[in-house]
Amino acid sequence: METIKLILSQMSIPKPQLKFLLILFSTIMILRGRMNYRNMSRYSILHEKSFSRNFKKPFDFTELNHRLILETIPEANKKMAAIDASFVPKSGKHSYGIDYFWSGVVGKSKKGQEISSLAIVDLDYNTAYNLSVEQTPSGSEIGKKEENRIDFYLQQIQRNQNYLCAHCILYIATDGFYSKTRFIDGLVGLGFHQVGRLRDDANLRYLYKGPHEKRKGAKKKYDGKVKYEDLSRWQLVSEIEPGVSLYTADLNSPHFKRNLRVVYLLDQRNSKKYRYALFFSIDLTLDPVDIFNMYRARFQIEFIFRDAKQFTGLTDCQARSKEALNFHFNASLTTLNLLKKQEREQAENSNSKVCSIASWKARYFNEHLLDRFISHLDLNPIFIKNTPQYEELINYGAISA
Repeated sequence: METIKLILSQMSIPKPQLKFLLILFSTIMILRGRMNYRNMSRYSILHEKSFSRNFKKPFDFTELNHRLILETIPEANKKMAAIDASFVPKSGKHSYGIDYFWSGVVGKSKKGQEISSLAIVDLDYNTAYNLSVEQTPSGSEIGKKEENRIDFYLQQIQRNQNYLCAHCILYIATDGFYSKTRFIDGLVGLGFHQVGRLRDDANLRYLYKGPHEKRKGAKKKYDGKVKYEDLSRWQLVSEIEPGVSLYTADLNSPHFKRNLRVVYLLDQRNSKKYRYALFFSIDLTLDPVDIFNMYRARFQIEFIFRDAKQFTGLTDCQARSKEALNFHFNASLTTLNLLKKQEREQAENSNSKVCSIASWKARYFNEHLLDRFISHLDLNPIFIKNTPQYEELINYGAISA
């Protein structure tokens, strides 16, 4: 918690809010059960009305996450950004942002809420840290008729453009949903390159690289449609593992109206049925192996959603207002950043790489409970905390001590 105290002290925020945030983050770390106002009051010195009142106050979590990420990721490490959305179940009629959103768990749209996370991914350490999370507005609130959710995701990137530039981000990785002309053109306009996935039946065509024919008219640009069962015109990059190979080619997309560097992943491990996937980058100079590695690292943002839902109460908000919901989502993901920073520091300082968010939650809860015993039983804290058994009790239930 010393890191977060130092970062918060460097930000111009009122002292009462500074005190509340420190209590909030420590409470979420030790919390058992749902992250609602009443349950948080059971594990802290604050009343549930104090939590309710402070959740409605504005706070710049993005600035805090930015400073925290700078402290966590070494400057020399390779980084990229990733953006993705996650469904948040929510009942009721009066909560902000209620609409039908896609739920990957059930494979269809469900009524609830959605959050959009813009994360920084450390490619060398293969871990993602949330930079900005915003709630997706409902269809009736999103704006003009010609606007849609793609515009909202682009606006989120634009609002955080300065932070991304401060982290030297050039590439933003996305899943197949964001492979749309509107999104690609928007990213190019903001000065970023997209790394994403194409449909397996994407309409692509080869670029003509031969000499100009002796005839009138413009030079020939394209040289036939791509047929994915024929790889004779693709360049073999490498074999990732036995039976899995990477091919690449610079192709034109009539749909996107631009040239793409496409990476073809071919899986031949099942002799009865070959499988393949298409990845792309709008930067034609990017190494094909980097395109594949970036898209594979994009999945780290899914672990942010998973861990926040399991350990920091992302889906437990009982508030209905836009301000309180935004505060709750940000508090959940920022606490996760703090836990992942602790996890990373321990992994880098020890030979053991076995560590988890669940272990840190167990450690913080055990420490909190022992401090309560020491305080209420009027025991000597110096003597108890210097015994080897104290450290053993702190790590009780943790996966790795």
